Amino acid sequence: MATKPLLKALADAGLGPRRALADAIRQKRVRVNGAVAEDFRLPVNLESDRVSLDGRPADLRPDEPVYLLLNKPSGVMSTTSDERGRTTVLDLLPAKYRGRRLFPVGRLDRDSTGLMLLTNDGELTHRLTHPSFENEKEYVIELESGLTGREKARLEQGIQLDEGMTHPAAVGDVDASRFRYSITLHEGRKRQVRRMFEQVGHHVIALQRVRMGSLRLGYLKEGQVRPLRSEEMRAVLSQTVRPARGPGHGAR
Repeated sequence: MATKPLLKALADAGLGPRRALADAIRQKRVRVNGAVAEDFRLPVNLESDRVSLDGRPADLRPDEPVYLLLNKPSGVMSTTSDERGRTTVLDLLPAKYRGRRLFPVGRLDRDSTGLMLLTNDGELTHRLTHPSFENEKEYVIELESGLTGREKARLEQGIQLDEGMTHPAAVGDVDASRFRYSITLHEGRKRQVRRMFEQVGHHVIALQRVRMGSLRLGYLKEGQVRPLRSEEMRAVLSQTVRPARGPGHGAR
């Protein structure tokens, strides 16, 4: 009898990011054999149990894993659908990837551009986005005016936002004469980069994500998509090992 814990079965089947699926269980939107599921670890028989999500039957047979790198253009939503009919990242995919239950790993603002990973691997998505794995994200931004040394220091030490202090960041010059800088973070709050720069008095004109962990945007043109290379896949898997936590780890 092929069984898996409920949350793992849903994620392995490519039904969405693990965090979103956990929320669905908490919100009582998942049923197993007609009963509301309340335990992430509930054993599910992949062959005989009837599982539904939001009232629709859930096919728990895992799809062949797909891993795609996309350079998201400005004006495109980093979601799987949009109630206002706006273009999403799924609309940019070649026809052979349509209907593969792919979803983006993390998000970029509609006006932001750059690297996005799309996959149907819920477990990998969890490992790449959960804060405990501390995967770096690097952005290149353009401002209306240059940063002072004091402003750089504030960004690097952490900025107080409404929901709390950000973790330390790394800020570097890309082309200071054109007010272009890089910033590297370990977290991914909503519109975090733009909000951090607003707190030091700067408006972000353009924002491009150029790296997620070991994955780099490289020379991929806006709107283009390609599968991950084998060496990239090996690097991604190696970076999703949870870091060892010694005494005092995380005190930042």
